[in-house]
Amino acid sequence: MEKKSMQNQPLVTHIYTADPSAHVFDGKLYIYPSHDLDHDGPDNDNGDQYKMEDYHILSMDGIDSPCVDNGEALHMKDVPWVSKQMWAPDVAYKNGMYYLFFPARDKDGIFRIGVATGKNPAGPFTPEPDYIPGSFSIDPAAFVDDDGKSYLYFGGLWGGQLEKWQTGSFIPNPEGPSGDEPALGPIVGELSDDLLSFKNGTQEIKIVDKDGSPITAGDEDRRYFEGPWMHKYNGYYYLSYSTGSTHYLVYAISKDPKGPFTYQGRILEPVIGWTTHHSIVKFEDKWYLFYHDSSLSGGVNHKRCVKYTELNYNEDGTIQTIKPYEN
Repeated sequence: MEKKSMQNQPLVTHIYTADPSAHVFDGKLYIYPSHDLDHDGPDNDNGDQYKMEDYHILSMDGIDSPCVDNGEALHMKDVPWVSKQMWAPDVAYKNGMYYLFFPARDKDGIFRIGVATGKNPAGPFTPEPDYIPGSFSIDPAAFVDDDGKSYLYFGGLWGGQLEKWQTGSFIPNPEGPSGDEPALGPIVGELSDDLLSFKNGTQEIKIVDKDGSPITAGDEDRRYFEGPWMHKYNGYYYLSYSTGSTHYLVYAISKDPKGPFTYQGRILEPVIGWTTHHSIVKFEDKWYLFYHDSSLSGGVNHKRCVKYTELNYNEDGTIQTIKPYEN
């Protein structure tokens, strides 16, 4: 009997999962999603419907192997500074330790990024007592480069509060860039050797078109919104991200992990549900896109499910656009 492929199918159905960060550790796939709680509250642009409180780590021995839920790895009650909303996480491995990076609101309702450590990629993780100094906003994505330098990418608009930090301090009701002004980019900071702090602060990443002009705030098909991810392919750094309101996953490339990055095109067309958030990983000599949609709940935006599909490159290094519901 032919083995059924898991591609474009929910990896688990007993809980709602989203925002998958996929990694290969010790020859095995580990997926670090956020955990959508099952509730019937309304949606809004501030993201109040995303009431996540903990993290469950998923794992797969092979790309079509059963997906295992390894149980609760970290809960907000164990993190002293957190008040609510533990959103999309990521993990890095260095120094014989696994580092779980996660965003959450502090006691003042401001999103910060925390870190927890563990000896096992499936958890459990022990959180540091406070968030990373100088951190803000959401969607941390960790990247350990070939030279051993480590970076953290983060930032999301609207509910993710990125536009509230344009001056370097938190402003509750700021004016964002106008439509013809450069869009806000994600933030990057090189991490200290122990991955618990930033070495020299953080900086905004510039995303430009192929003529070198900044992508503007009004260019909602291409501008940065949230969900940064970094991977490397053929000597280039690939920064991929969500456009938010137009529901695309897109990417830009650079020879420098801090940019500027030149926009290239779309990775994934819109999925069922408002948000789109992803990761890209090489496993057993093939590349895969991990993403989520709301198909498991019939389209409820805060009841999502994690999926994956194969990702293919053209000879020139561009990524072939994926249409998720076409065979």
